[in-house]
Amino acid sequence: MGTTSDIQTIKDGMRKTWMAGDFGEVAKFIQHHADDFISSLHITPEKRLLDVACGTGNLAIPAARAGASVTGIDIADNLIEQARTRARAESLDIHFEVGDAESLAQPDAAFDFVVSMYGAMFAPRPERAAAEMVRVCRPGGTIAMANWMPDTFIGDMFKIVGRHVPPPAGLPSPALWGDPDTVRQRLNEGFSDLSTSPVTVIFEYPFAVPEVVEFHRMFFGPIERAWAKLEEDGRQALRRDLETHWDRHNEATDGSTRVKAQYLKVVAIRAAA
Repeated sequence: MGTTSDIQTIKDGMRKTWMAGDFGEVAKFIQHHADDFISSLHITPEKRLLDVACGTGNLAIPAARAGASVTGIDIADNLIEQARTRARAESLDIHFEVGDAESLAQPDAAFDFVVSMYGAMFAPRPERAAAEMVRVCRPGGTIAMANWMPDTFIGDMFKIVGRHVPPPAGLPSPALWGDPDTVRQRLNEGFSDLSTSPVTVIFEYPFAVPEVVEFHRMFFGPIERAWAKLEEDGRQALRRDLETHWDRHNEATDGSTRVKAQYLKVVAIRAAA
């Protein structure tokens, strides 16, 4: 994929992307996705859980409410600060730190659960992120991911943005983490069980599609950064394409916005030693 300096440049760009806008605002509208995901894992008290690419704590916080001992890592400093603020507001003892999904600071076999929702899938070298999640998961432990699927609503939205502002050359599409065959190739050793299933989730906003697109233009880092790289004509073309995409999928008829999207739920059980 290139030299060490090339990778560092890509990672610096990714950090700036996820620190741009204010993902905390976006996270509020998908918190229910995370609540349902954590609930489905049946986490019991005292289990050790690592949330990889935790953002503002959408998975970490409900896991801690369930009694787990939780650590969250993310590449974006400002999101870690928001996660800490959220945990303090609920008096939850969660350890949040800035970290890299491809080079976790945590020791081998340290966690009963290693989870990631719409997060680790964006690491530029997926094989390294996969290896790190496996390394820190104990034998008999669970790796669980929620990854946007290709050729579905969010996958297509990223394609639209990529047509206007192409991603760095040579990077695999993050949406490949939403393809069952690719997941099995990446998690192909050391597991006693691996299951994948598509899950439908809802995006619901109490405002119309143009305001939804503007909301993401302001707060969602990948779109905010793409917007900043375009001239005015390009910005308006991107806006039109995004509005068309949201309009096409909008099921609401009352001036609000309600769109269905799909992620691939991945649950892998690490084989006992």
